[in-house]
Amino acid sequence: MIRRKLKDVQNSLDIRKVPVQKVGIRNLRYPILVLDRRNASQNTVATINMFVDLPHKFKGTHMSRFIEIINHCRGRISVQQIGAILNAMIDKFESETAHIDIRFPYFIEKAAPVSGARSLMDYDCGFIAAMNATNKGNPLDLILEVAVPVTTLCPCSKEISKYGAHNQRSKVTIQVRTLKLVWLEDLIEIAESAASAPLYSLLKREDEKSVTEKAFENPRFAEDIVRSVAVKLRADRRVSWYQVETENFESIHNHNAYALVTGTRG
Repeated sequence: MIRRKLKDVQNSLDIRKVPVQKVGIRNLRYPILVLDRRNASQNTVATINMFVDLPHKFKGTHMSRFIEIINHCRGRISVQQIGAILNAMIDKFESETAHIDIRFPYFIEKAAPVSGARSLMDYDCGFIAAMNATNKGNPLDLILEVAVPVTTLCPCSKEISKYGAHNQRSKVTIQVRTLKLVWLEDLIEIAESAASAPLYSLLKREDEKSVTEKAFENPRFAEDIVRSVAVKLRADRRVSWYQVETENFESIHNHNAYALVTGTRG
């Protein structure tokens, strides 16, 4: 049987002369491998976004090619492969730029502070990467991100109240560009150390007492947290750039408290 060649509609001419900066796929779920400081590596499931630029003369892009590139890396998708994936995207689509966002849950076994009860704590992490083929010197831009849930206790509330202080769950989000390997655990520990107290999945009564008292002894504004994290990142010779955000999900207000700091090592 003779197979008729199908028309390539995406490759047809578009006369509107409007280039598209990003075109691609979003919310692809895929298994990946992540470096683990304690266990060498950890398997998890990521949500992946992939984009390239599209010149004005083409009507569309071939979405299936993104999946082909990911499938070619099956079982080997890790931070070490991101540059190769972006290179493959530029070659396959004949584009100048390529972008990939890889977001995933990362699990760490934590021991409760008094009982020692062990449980898994999950953190939202990500690799945000882009490549520009026209930048011959340093075409790859890679950002490592962690979002760390913590406890914060309000210094003002503690100072002015007779019977305690309001506290809440907060989220510390750290993004870094690095010169050398930085473990996800390193960034998570920095975030937790800047908070009033860390969170745990499993706490016995003696642990709950300890965490509650620790938070009361360490009141923190949102501003305190981002400043404390920034001081540590600024002194870390592996980090070339950082951004730190804190959002407090306030327990006595109908708004959230927010702070952000960016900087470079110096």
